[in-house]
Amino acid sequence: MSARMANWAIIGIFVIMGFSAIAAGRDFLMPVTMSLLLFFVFTPLRRFARRRGIADVVTAAIVTTGILIMVAVIAYAASGPINRAAENIPTISTQLEQKFQRVQASLHDFRQAAQKIDDAQEVDVDEGESPAATIKVEENEQSTFETVIKLTPQLLGQVVFTLILMFFMMASGDLLYLKIVQSFDTMRDKRAAYLALREIEDSLGSYFGAITVINACLGVTVGVAMWAWGMPGPLLFGLGAFLLNFIPYLGAIAGVCIASIVALVVMPGLFWPAMVALTYLGLTSLEGQLITPYFVSRRLQMNAVVVFLAVALWAWLWSVIGMVIAVPVLVVISVLTEHVPGWEKFGNFLGGEDPPRLEDEDESDARDIVQAGAFAEDEDAARMATAPMVDDDEEPPRHA
Repeated sequence: MSARMANWAIIGIFVIMGFSAIAAGRDFLMPVTMSLLLFFVFTPLRRFARRRGIADVVTAAIVTTGILIMVAVIAYAASGPINRAAENIPTISTQLEQKFQRVQASLHDFRQAAQKIDDAQEVDVDEGESPAATIKVEENEQSTFETVIKLTPQLLGQVVFTLILMFFMMASGDLLYLKIVQSFDTMRDKRAAYLALREIEDSLGSYFGAITVINACLGVTVGVAMWAWGMPGPLLFGLGAFLLNFIPYLGAIAGVCIASIVALVVMPGLFWPAMVALTYLGLTSLEGQLITPYFVSRRLQMNAVVVFLAVALWAWLWSVIGMVIAVPVLVVISVLTEHVPGWEKFGNFLGGEDPPRLEDEDESDARDIVQAGAFAEDEDAARMATAPMVDDDEEPPRHA
């Protein structure tokens, strides 16, 4: 095995072990990551308060208490409608079954054909042999209420741990920044590290600030729209739209599905539930395609494919919390690519339509090459279309 292949093998093993460690340590790493992100988000507020004579520990206490009160208010506002929905699950299930009776009737012929195929594939048991005894294992299935009761202490523990760690980091002032900067040797590296931390702070603050305001407006709009359609619990729909929209793409899909199910239960026929779902989908699409790209800084825009893959990856690793922190983590990585030598190409890949310009390559040249070959039918046509843009000695080799 060559040295190059050995290096790639070591990198692959390291990546696998890294993801395994992140997944295994989720109970500890999730609150730590959330604390770090919140620390960066609220550090500008702490500096603002310090310039006006307010101690860091006081600001940390106010921010921590405010977050705790907000979580309690959201939980209290959502508890009533959720409890009522849980109590009416049998009724809701019956109504949904009645709604889909027409669909089930249309699939009746298909089911009969599938059953005949299954019957034809069954192997008859020999007459001289007795059929094997079937052992049926009955599992004690837990109810949703019991599952929630068991998960509540763990969830509360992680929330408390997150807030306490964030409080200590904010109360310590610039101590974390100081320790990170001290780990570098030269003054140039120390300054670059400090500026990178400040850019992470500004980028996360801008992202969370803009997204929070946009999501709040979306929540109000969705709540009013659901009220106009006569949907039950418009306040809960607005609150759900606000929270779910912190999860890119998948949050909007989940909101549309929830609105559709509730509309199927409370509205006659299928037309009006479809209109409710389209209303929700239209509002979230307007927010995602027009409003957010307009108000969020171009520097914070990401490659849509990378964002979707990151959300899916972090959902696999850390479930719902992973989906929430996926984009903030991408923002941090994007900032680091601008300050760590050799990461510029990776940062360009993470960027959106207008990423930062690379120092060693004119961005317009790359765009011209891609546009020239966009309508080429195959590799040979693409080679001919892009040939005038490069010198003869730069012509890439042909592969058999």
